[in-house]
Amino acid sequence: MVLGVLVLLPLGSLAAPTPEEAKKIQNLKLLAEQGNANAQYALGYGLLMGQGLAKDQVEAVKWFRKAADQDNVPAQVYLGLCYSNGAGVAKDEVAAVKWFRKAADQGNADAQAALGVCYNKGEGVNQDDAEAIKWHQKAADQGNAKAQYNLGLQYFLGHGVPKNLVEAYAYINLAGISNEEYRKQLGVLEKYLTPEDRLKGQQRAKVLQKEIEAKIVAAKAGK
Repeated sequence: MVLGVLVLLPLGSLAAPTPEEAKKIQNLKLLAEQGNANAQYALGYGLLMGQGLAKDQVEAVKWFRKAADQDNVPAQVYLGLCYSNGAGVAKDEVAAVKWFRKAADQGNADAQAALGVCYNKGEGVNQDDAEAIKWHQKAADQGNAKAQYNLGLQYFLGHGVPKNLVEAYAYINLAGISNEEYRKQLGVLEKYLTPEDRLKGQQRAKVLQKEIEAKIVAAKAGK
């Protein structure tokens, strides 16, 4: 069975900006230079992805760092990803964990999912499946498909939790709702389940989905 956990940094590019887009970029740069953290993050993202700007990972890291130092959570996540992947900066797993944790402690699901993977793999921290489960669960409870898949994988393997194929199926089922690749892995997992356990997994997924939706609503109401 080929199931894995990865921290991925998507890359992409767009065509040259229109005059109107160029003006927006110029304004964005001005705000970033004036210290606006949201603009700094947006500028870093544009540079990293090559969206409206020539792709420049080193420059992207510079702006992510400026925003992250001002406690901009998305910038902290991307700075962690850059360190994790060695994009625009020397690969440094300890630094990646540092920035993932800052964002994860503030409730960011992507950072929580990434931190869970770090604990799974022992990258930048001591390998600890129980700690990985904690962070995967926090993110999964926010509807993060990656964390739901990783949590399902841990139940399948029995890493950090008792092995439970029904629970594994339920979480990977949830992850597959919004992610085609995870949905394909569900087909692989089905080979290990009896028809009865598969039905239980489907029913459990429905229960989990309702619980997650209720938690999301409650979290929004509490803000």
